[in-house]
Amino acid sequence: MELYEVMRTTFACREFTGEALPADVLHRVIDNARFAPSGGNRQGWQIINVTDSAVRDELANLSLPSATRYLLEMGAGENPMNSITPSKVTDAEVAAAERPDGLVDHIRHAPTLLVVTVDLSVVASMDKDLGRVGLVSGGSIYPLVWNLLLAARNEGYGGVMTTWGVAQEPALQLLLDLPPHWAVAAIIPMGKPVKQLTKLRRKPVGEIFTENSWRPPC
Repeated sequence: MELYEVMRTTFACREFTGEALPADVLHRVIDNARFAPSGGNRQGWQIINVTDSAVRDELANLSLPSATRYLLEMGAGENPMNSITPSKVTDAEVAAAERPDGLVDHIRHAPTLLVVTVDLSVVASMDKDLGRVGLVSGGSIYPLVWNLLLAARNEGYGGVMTTWGVAQEPALQLLLDLPPHWAVAAIIPMGKPVKQLTKLRRKPVGEIFTENSWRPPC
């Protein structure tokens, strides 16, 4: 496919036909995605292909608390999970709410399931002392994650980057045998899309592009 077409048609795919990425296609996806940039070119990443159904179930179960909170905060008119405005949704409300199993079914049942992990001991985190949620560390792992999704789209497959389970990092580390300094960046269900979207909704350039200084969004 032409590059810009891939960029404009790679959507968050959560419904799959059941067709897994063949081994040679998955290898080709990873082989090309690995050319993503990282700080110092340290490439402190490892991609885990999860084929064990019990592990998949636990990954989905660990995603449920955050998925539940996300829905409750959205229902309360909040911007879910943001780090600036404290949520009015309580832990007790989250614990008492019905679990949205349908939101994590694509983790349990995706034909292919990848977990992308990163070695924090080699990541250059320039904003680590700013006293806010760190962003710069993501520059050494999320280009790889996006390359995986772009490459899958180029091969006629689709996927979605999920991060709900990351809130349960100690349990994820235990489940996947990760050392303490290795973090989970994303859980990516992949497969053949039931329907391929070609018209994605995005803000126009004029709303996101400025010169010399920030300006309030339109």
